[in-house]
Amino acid sequence: MRAALTGIAHLLAEPQLSHWAGHYPAEPPTPRQVGVVMAGNIPLVGFHDFLCVFLSGHKMTIKLSSRDKILITGLVNEMTSLVPELAQEIVFSEMLKGCDAYIATGSNNSSRYFEYYFAKYPHIIRRNRTSAAVLSGAETKEELELLADDVYTYFGLGCRNVTKLYVPEGYDFVPLLEAFKKYNFLFEHHKFKNNYDYQLALLLINKEMYMSNGSLLLRANKSLFSPIGVLNYEFYDEPITLKASLATSDEVQCVVAHDQLPFGDTQKPTLTDFADGVDTLQFLLSF
Repeated sequence: MRAALTGIAHLLAEPQLSHWAGHYPAEPPTPRQVGVVMAGNIPLVGFHDFLCVFLSGHKMTIKLSSRDKILITGLVNEMTSLVPELAQEIVFSEMLKGCDAYIATGSNNSSRYFEYYFAKYPHIIRRNRTSAAVLSGAETKEELELLADDVYTYFGLGCRNVTKLYVPEGYDFVPLLEAFKKYNFLFEHHKFKNNYDYQLALLLINKEMYMSNGSLLLRANKSLFSPIGVLNYEFYDEPITLKASLATSDEVQCVVAHDQLPFGDTQKPTLTDFADGVDTLQFLLSF
């Protein structure tokens, strides 16, 4: 929670907020009602959508995730205590009927329902995404420790968390596993430990090879997505070809590499880091 709030405080720093907003028309559109379906995989994950709708001049009806109700509700309560008129502009509801446009974030399964129900309205619908790291083998200890932040923060539940490593043939995993020990304290978290133990049991039953540093299971697997307590890896031949492929994948949110997103920065998005690459504020100003 502290990491999420710190990140949002950085986003709301006046200089960059003014600079970002200055790229859009100053005149607000005709106020519409925008329905926002928020995810709940990490704390305040829907804040960027909230900020965009608020700045656009539209009204919003928010459907909260059951897993992330407290912080966004507290934020709105604080705002309405300072500006009571906002209580008519920002409302919470379990049903999103009668809205003029929709922004919905969910799983691949729920996105199919969103597509069906919101098809005739302007909409942004987001599906499952995750992030990957392309390593060269020349990473420093400090870079590997920053990569650990990209992997472990929020227990790896965010779409910006690294769940897949691409490494060259002959890669030495020992320095990486050692650097990742900075998060061994998570093994004291019983739910994390339960996930780790369950995934370890599956690997043993299936007789799959794995490596571990005590808080993470590293396995060879082609999937971009990995469960809590597990990090997938895959060997690559041509880094340029690999990065080009990842750049066009609709399942990849971020790619960490020496010439791409810096190590340790996946969970530090800027105001222009729109989910799925779709400019949310531009969308909100288009109708």
